Amino acid sequence: MESNRENKLLGKTKVLRLKLKLSQDEFARRADVPYMKLTMIETGVIKKPSVFVVTKIAKALNISLDDLLK
Repeated sequence: MESNRENKLLGKTKVLRLKLKLSQDEFARRADVPYMKLTMIETGVIKKPSVFVVTKIAKALNISLDDLLK
């Protein structure tokens, strides 16, 4: 069973990406994360991305890691 934190991460990443008006491809390049990995994170295929990837995502969204995980 997924934790609430994981659910929030998946949903929040996509919502914040869309607020920045970034495509998945643009966002993947900005975050320096492979496109397929980002897509799998957003769709829930990857349920527990590494802390390194989550840190890159937060940086690309211009928010702190704590804010992304809240």
